[in-house]
Amino acid sequence: MLDLTHLRKDLDAVVTRLQTRKNPQPFLDVAAFGALEHERKALQVQTEELQAQRNRCSKQIGVLKGQGQHAQAEAAMAEVGQIKDALERSAARLEQIQSELQAMLLALPNLPQPEVPLGADESANVELRRWAPPHAGGPGATKADGDAGSPAGGYGASPAALGFAPRDHVELGEPLGLDFETAAKLSGARFAVLKGRLARLHRALAQFMLDVQTERHGYTECYTPYVVNAATLRGTGQLPKFEADLFAVKKGGQEGEEEGALYLIPTSEVTLTNFVRDCIVPEADLPLKFTAHTPCFRSEAGSAGRDTRGLIRQHQFDKVELVQIVHPERSNEALHDMTQHAETILQLLELPYRVMLLCSGDMGFGAARTHDLEVWLPAQNTFREISSVSNCEAFQARRLQARYKNAQGKNEWLHTLNGSGLAVGRTLVAVLENHQQADGRIGIPVALRPYLGGAETL
Repeated sequence: MLDLTHLRKDLDAVVTRLQTRKNPQPFLDVAAFGALEHERKALQVQTEELQAQRNRCSKQIGVLKGQGQHAQAEAAMAEVGQIKDALERSAARLEQIQSELQAMLLALPNLPQPEVPLGADESANVELRRWAPPHAGGPGATKADGDAGSPAGGYGASPAALGFAPRDHVELGEPLGLDFETAAKLSGARFAVLKGRLARLHRALAQFMLDVQTERHGYTECYTPYVVNAATLRGTGQLPKFEADLFAVKKGGQEGEEEGALYLIPTSEVTLTNFVRDCIVPEADLPLKFTAHTPCFRSEAGSAGRDTRGLIRQHQFDKVELVQIVHPERSNEALHDMTQHAETILQLLELPYRVMLLCSGDMGFGAARTHDLEVWLPAQNTFREISSVSNCEAFQARRLQARYKNAQGKNEWLHTLNGSGLAVGRTLVAVLENHQQADGRIGIPVALRPYLGGAETL
């Protein structure tokens, strides 16, 4: 949620930055906002005047009674009663205005950081760096910024050709236990069943990711609910704007954002970030670093016809999520670190990738700056998103009422960040396609072999 004071002080600048976000219609009804603000100020002035008038009358009543002027005292008391009624009406209207302003704020996306490139869609994204394992191109150009600290590889290198016509993950996966027919019978389109060796590979990838993020990078592993209430989703920005993208759970015949409604989580960012809702975190406890492996549930509203083949876009998929809750002065540094934490997984799995700085029109609703990691998929001959790491600054913290107490004893907003470390299903796709061999076997990256009983191929 944006800072209401910022809108009041510099509305034109806020509107200009909002217009760089992806939306064909204005995010903010400036005229309606201005009318509410004008009425709010007038009511506040009126309230102050009524309170002063009530105080004067109240003092008068005692004086008049002491002087035996009972008729005049009765008149003054009647006037106080009228003032009280007027104050109650003003208070009710002020509360209504605040509610309307709050509804406006909840619909507004975050403001892009000044360094974020302007653009309407992914064509304006900027490549920061790319990496490929030594056997896939060797060392290349110097990286743009940072080093994930994993196996030696080539920054700037392009993925090498496999030396044979690549098969896609569906063709490779079906003999290993990828079953869409059974999933369709059980649930419908955009679900998958994994059996046997492929199910074990999927589980191994998730465990490997958790081990790296907890043991190398210091995240605390968490197990969280898969079903949450509406307040939890409002806190991270999924509600009210993106209810169509959620799976609502019917409870007592109710569905939707009514009181008591429940939803399947679209990502454990939702649960992990809400750990600090309505909290004041001691500054000494920062940063908080959480990770969780959970299924994620998304209705994919508006994505009909996109990526209908295979595991790329499913209604249910697994993800190892990374969340950091940090001091505001450290959030950009934390974004850099979290990007490298996700890169480490790709490097250890020997998967070519690139890091993209998203433009203003391609970022998510709550993000102020986002780095996407895109993994190379040989069968598609392109890079595809496998992780999105975002600095939300204080946007979620305001919705969550999440603060820390600074050295001066003042409560300040926290900054929140989230990212995938990684999406397990898409990582499975990338392993199958990048490590496929001409005879149809799948090579197992060295770092993953201990999780598969030492097997070198699948």
